Amino acid sequence: MNSPDLLPGGLLPVAGTRETWRAFGAEFARMPRLSAIAVALLVGASASLLVAPWVLGRLVDAVIGGAGVRDVVGQALVIAAAAVIGGLLTAAGAAVAARLGETVVARLREKVLDRALHLPSATLERSGTGDLVARAGDDVAVVANALTGSGPALAGALLSVVLTAAGLFALDWRLGLAGLAAAPGYALAMRWYLPRSAPYYKRERIVAGERSQAMAGALHGAATVRAYRVEDDHVNRIADRSAAARDLSLDVFTLYTRFSTRMNRAEYFGLAAVLIAGFLLVRYDLASVGAATAAALYFHRLFNPIGMLLMEADTILQVNASLARLIEVAGLPGRTSAPLSSDPADDRLEITLREHRYDGGPPVLADVKLTIAPGERVALVGASGAGKTTLAAIAAGIIEASDGQVRLGGVPLTELGEERTRQRIALVSQEVHVFAGTLAADLRLARPDASDREMTAALERAGADGWFRALPDGLDTEVGEGGHWLTAAQAQQLALARLVLADPAVAVLDEATAEAGSAGARDLDRAAAAVTEGRTTLIVAHRLTQAAVADRILVMDHGRVVEEGSHETLRQAGGRYARLWTAWGH
Repeated sequence: MNSPDLLPGGLLPVAGTRETWRAFGAEFARMPRLSAIAVALLVGASASLLVAPWVLGRLVDAVIGGAGVRDVVGQALVIAAAAVIGGLLTAAGAAVAARLGETVVARLREKVLDRALHLPSATLERSGTGDLVARAGDDVAVVANALTGSGPALAGALLSVVLTAAGLFALDWRLGLAGLAAAPGYALAMRWYLPRSAPYYKRERIVAGERSQAMAGALHGAATVRAYRVEDDHVNRIADRSAAARDLSLDVFTLYTRFSTRMNRAEYFGLAAVLIAGFLLVRYDLASVGAATAAALYFHRLFNPIGMLLMEADTILQVNASLARLIEVAGLPGRTSAPLSSDPADDRLEITLREHRYDGGPPVLADVKLTIAPGERVALVGASGAGKTTLAAIAAGIIEASDGQVRLGGVPLTELGEERTRQRIALVSQEVHVFAGTLAADLRLARPDASDREMTAALERAGADGWFRALPDGLDTEVGEGGHWLTAAQAQQLALARLVLADPAVAVLDEATAEAGSAGARDLDRAAAAVTEGRTTLIVAHRLTQAAVADRILVMDHGRVVEEGSHETLRQAGGRYARLWTAWGH
């Protein structure tokens, strides 16, 4: 269950350039027939556009030689036919290339989303969702727009440059050499531009991820943000990331403008060289006027495709940056299920932590040793920030301890693997999501083969039978967004019913009944007790009444266990727990 190394800010890593394009090319290799058709159409379209300059050159020589109207009209018809054929091939090539690109993007998007949904829990816990949203949204859009929009045009431009240069040399190798006078200018322009622009685009995508992360954090925690009146802090953080993205875009635009000036200079020198070479060759009868004319037209015709290739270098760089982020996610390790010589011997949960830190920060847990016997219910209490939620996440295998180990039935969770850990240990947290769809579909997330009778029994055990019986269509009632709205307490009862259906060996409840108001608190506490009866259970207690019914209570303070015992033992001891119980109003 090892998590990949994250970038600063908790962002997911980025693939290297070679790895990126190798993986991208492999997607096209999966469709050899469609790829071959697209290439053939684009080559034909580019080749047909070479006809006009060639014929015009011959027409000039024919006119100089005294050709009649019939010859001129014939040459004009050839040019017209080539234009029509070129247009048809260009349209067909763009359509096939767009279809090819859409297919590649769809498969890449599916891989990214599939891997994102199967990332180890520890990775998601550390990285958050903002960066993943940016990759699955913004980065996919960048690649999709390039492949279906500018992609076919860029491929056509590349083919035009290659074929036109070949045609120029076919006219006269000396004219071809003259055209190469522009190459050093283009090369110098690219050599100047690429090293300066690539870091900008890479940083631009990272800043986009940071901005999404800041926005996602503010939106997910909107209630807390408003409660503590820190809206301005979050808005300022988002504005700071947005300003960074804006400044980067302006820097790139300035760089791009200077690059365009260098490119125009190269075109000027190249065309001048072709015209001068053509003049000298014609003057000394080494070439015809028509050949010189065709050469000048060919070279002039290179302006647009070369310009597109070079001017769209930023698009290629953006695609490279976005692809690198997508390919890396698509290749991240998912949840694993390591083979074992034997299954856990029992449901005993053992936690031994020397300490735990988040990304090299200060220790948030230290010297924690806890063994929960099969069927035992243990509650964690303490002030906010004491480390209760972190300990619960480590116990559930959501977070991997930086220095320590969790064992289930004597088997380390790292050996169990992510998938088997999720089967044996279930976490129910304060944040419960109700998926859009039928209530039955929502419940079957825990067990796809659950029958209607089993789902109804699970809802009854979770104390949800009251509102469940009142639903218009029972288990077939649409819930979630666009459907029947469930209250916070009802959503938590739904989560507890999922726990019953999943039937894990160990249940970890992280303030799983915290959203209930005072009126429904006792009902929800009773439901939590019912669904965990006889099950090895660790509870992060939001209310001390939850702790009072536990078999054992651990009092935490600043990441350490400072008291341990039953409710009565701790209350009579007169320590921290007793003071908390008195302050609670009992």
